[in-house]
Amino acid sequence: MNAQEAPKPNTDYPRTIAVTGGKGGVGKTSVALNLALTLARNHKRVLLLDGDTDLANVSIMLGLYPERTLANVVAGECRLEDIMLEADYGLHIVPGASGVQECMDMEPEESFRILRALSKLESRYDYVITDTAAGLQPTSMHMIAAAQLACVVVTPDPASLTDAFSLIKVLRRRGYRRMPSVLINMAQGASQARSVFQRLDSAARRHLQCSLHYMGGIWRDETLRQSVLNQRPVALLPPADPSCRQFITLADMLDVRLSQLPARKAGIAAYWHSVSKRQSVQKKKAVEPVSAPASPRERSLQAVSELETLLAPTPENALLRYDVFTRLFALLGKAPDSDTVEIIQAGLGAIDWQPLSPEQREHMANHLRHLAEDVCISPDTGLNEQEPTHPVLPEPSYDSISFGDQDKLVRALKEQPSDISLNNFLRSLAGKRNIDG
Repeated sequence: MNAQEAPKPNTDYPRTIAVTGGKGGVGKTSVALNLALTLARNHKRVLLLDGDTDLANVSIMLGLYPERTLANVVAGECRLEDIMLEADYGLHIVPGASGVQECMDMEPEESFRILRALSKLESRYDYVITDTAAGLQPTSMHMIAAAQLACVVVTPDPASLTDAFSLIKVLRRRGYRRMPSVLINMAQGASQARSVFQRLDSAARRHLQCSLHYMGGIWRDETLRQSVLNQRPVALLPPADPSCRQFITLADMLDVRLSQLPARKAGIAAYWHSVSKRQSVQKKKAVEPVSAPASPRERSLQAVSELETLLAPTPENALLRYDVFTRLFALLGKAPDSDTVEIIQAGLGAIDWQPLSPEQREHMANHLRHLAEDVCISPDTGLNEQEPTHPVLPEPSYDSISFGDQDKLVRALKEQPSDISLNNFLRSLAGKRNIDG
């Protein structure tokens, strides 16, 4: 059945609760629905957002099968008011609330239209309860972050504890700094519920450096299990029924916990709007073309332009100009060549000397003359004197000690047969001189 009359606007932001769990099957949808019905039964204006990404589980547990969900609103097929359902005690339900994530893929104007409608809607209620999807989906993370209080539903099943720990770890890694509340569902009694919570809290303290809040426990009983099959929540039973009384106690504990938390400065729609803007900026950055790296010439010209801008308004800062000038010329002088000489000459020629006084010009001219004398090569060194590139060999000389007088050597050489080699002749001659000596 569709909601016929909307509640009166609320002057403050509603209290927002996200009922979540690390895995499916822990009973979070049953907890969210029975808690919402209990609050509505106490004459509170309550809006329940069915944020499961697969099925409208809240509606199914009430025997309601909506024809349209929030996805139809996002598609522009209907208004937000057209999809709302009304349950017992005036509880209003938005089926398929996970479709709010689809707003992020829309144009900012269209996204703002839907989120503005959601903002006006939530301002009419005292409580907004979100039944999130189980697991670590991004939509669930955002729904938890948007709420004032996160209620993590856990069962004594070790797998449930492990998944709940993983959920809290991911929340902390993504910047969530509020203290989650833990509700132990399907417990055998108060002792087991407290023991299960202490195990999870100890692990969080030891490995995540955070503590958890104990919201209480819901005991396992046949009435609660049968209510799911009959599509009639236990919150509709008389208040004296033990199963119904559990959720009355849970609603009281929830009010106590919410009173200890600071009031929210914005609602769920405002949070989603901020997410939409961030994602829009990220998309624009992603599609912007990446500019090619500037060439050395472009970078150098840009640096010179920045220097001109920096030095122009501070003509009195002589120390700064001196530092810039000396560093630039030291850079040019690291590898001087003919091009560097021409660059320096052109730079000196570009200076306007006319504004200088005669004394300053004379002082500058004398300085340049002294510099020219240091650069010029001294006349007595000679322009053509250069270090030899190869070692100079000594002039060859005749060894008269070994071979005797040159004239006698020539006559002896003529007397030798033509077939004797010069080397053998010289060796024999040298040997003979040694014997005679």
